[in-house]
Amino acid sequence: MIAWLTANAGTIVVGLVLLAIVAAILRGMLRDRKQGKHSCGGGCAGCPHACGGSSCHTAAPGTPTDRKQ
Repeated sequence: MIAWLTANAGTIVVGLVLLAIVAAILRGMLRDRKQGKHSCGGGCAGCPHACGGSSCHTAAPGTPTDRKQ
């Protein structure tokens, strides 16, 4: 077992670093989502989902993202 770990130490370290990066990205995305931020920037003017009854996110009545086009 020790021989296998030492033979594959570089691969294991790189894998752990990549796993940590992906976990940090997911954590940031979840934190932004809980705070109401959106990856699209929240501007619905150029969004293909802006009109048609359904929206990609909800907003309080009267806010700029609540307007129907």
